[in-house]
Amino acid sequence: MATRKALGRGLSALIPSSPPTVSPVPAPEQAEGGFPLYISVARIAPNPRQPRKSVREDELTGLAASIREQGVLQPLVVRRRGEAYELIIGERRWRACQLAGLDEVPAVVLDATDRGVLEMALVENVQRADLNPIELASAFKMLVETEGMTQEEVGRRVGLDRSSIANHLRVLELDAEAQQDLIDQRLTMGHAKALLQVPPGERGTLRQRILRGHLAVRDAEELARRVASKAASKVARPGPARDVHVVDLENRMRRALQTKIRIIGRRARGRIELHYFGEAELERLSDRLLGSDR
Repeated sequence: MATRKALGRGLSALIPSSPPTVSPVPAPEQAEGGFPLYISVARIAPNPRQPRKSVREDELTGLAASIREQGVLQPLVVRRRGEAYELIIGERRWRACQLAGLDEVPAVVLDATDRGVLEMALVENVQRADLNPIELASAFKMLVETEGMTQEEVGRRVGLDRSSIANHLRVLELDAEAQQDLIDQRLTMGHAKALLQVPPGERGTLRQRILRGHLAVRDAEELARRVASKAASKVARPGPARDVHVVDLENRMRRALQTKIRIIGRRARGRIELHYFGEAELERLSDRLLGSDR
């Protein structure tokens, strides 16, 4: 999967030295001498709007081992919540500190708004460790729908153009299986764009063909264009009614072989067309038809 470029202009874009006109963030609260405060781990709660939804256990284990050896090299960023605190930045460090058995952690306390918390958490996660496309899309959606930001405003805050924000938001139109494929890196954003080119009813079959054939993005886009074009032509120029028995057979063959099949003609005479994209899919179909399915 291609590595996404670092986004945004850093946290300095969200915590500027001079007061901003939007979402002001006052100076951080610090202990005497300019050092971060030390706060009990138990008094810190996770951020419920944290963009990153999953953290790998091996990452936490490795980070906890490093913290036991070296300590916490970078303070957490939190905000006050009554007598307790809520995380803004540093959830992995906070979890690893618990795993390492620390009682207190260094933290900078900011008086941030809900919107500011989401923006800072989003930029920090994007810059430090890639969020998957669904986590990014969900965070962008929250900024647009909950905070009332335009796509252009979201883009400016994280350093992306409006079209990139729009493309991420569109992946939320995909079904749950396709979204999970993006999370698990079986599909890329390029594959997702290809799926979105075709009508919703065609996406499941196209997704299966991409996965089974291990199609590159370019091949997936070409296949999507063909599927979309054929779907459009069916709407524009409906053909004569087909024999229901031939249609039923065609559907059963398609389900059995998991590829596009077209029976042209009637029950008495005609031809069968099988489509494939990529060497892997051709080999799979050959094995099925020759009786050597693996």
